[in-house]
Amino acid sequence: MTTAVYPGSFDPVTKGHLNIIARAARNFDHLIVCVMVNGDKHPMFNLEERVEMLRRVTKDMENVEVDYSDALLAEYAKEKNAHVIVKGLRAVSDFEREFQMALINHKLNPGLDTMFLAAEHQFMYLSSSAVKEMGRYDVDLSDFLPEEIIPDFIARIHQAK
Repeated sequence: MTTAVYPGSFDPVTKGHLNIIARAARNFDHLIVCVMVNGDKHPMFNLEERVEMLRRVTKDMENVEVDYSDALLAEYAKEKNAHVIVKGLRAVSDFEREFQMALINHKLNPGLDTMFLAAEHQFMYLSSSAVKEMGRYDVDLSDFLPEEIIPDFIARIHQAK
């Protein structure tokens, strides 16, 4: 069985993330979507909330598992017997950082490769940060977020005001 890991902060999960998940799930027997803990970020949603939202939006994808980790990605992949990391790319600037991380992960875990999936055109500009900014101005988010999590997102935005 071929297992891949799609890591990220998913704060919140966007339609762009969901598109990468669906496309990666078609290419692997088992895809683990892993919410990674990043001490440099101050998330809007806590770890458990992000995992729960991801489980909601992927519930119909039989070969997708949602997990979380605070370990190094290379070590996490080794523990899960995954040989591929999936990364979505929006722009050249994403590639530079992700390519560097792919080399580091391969150095730490020589059996680990990284597969880059280019964002589809309708998601190339989309980021969780942009969605958060739009949310502060009560923009219609139906083009940006999965409908299952929009109420959670709006509630959190209003809570922060």
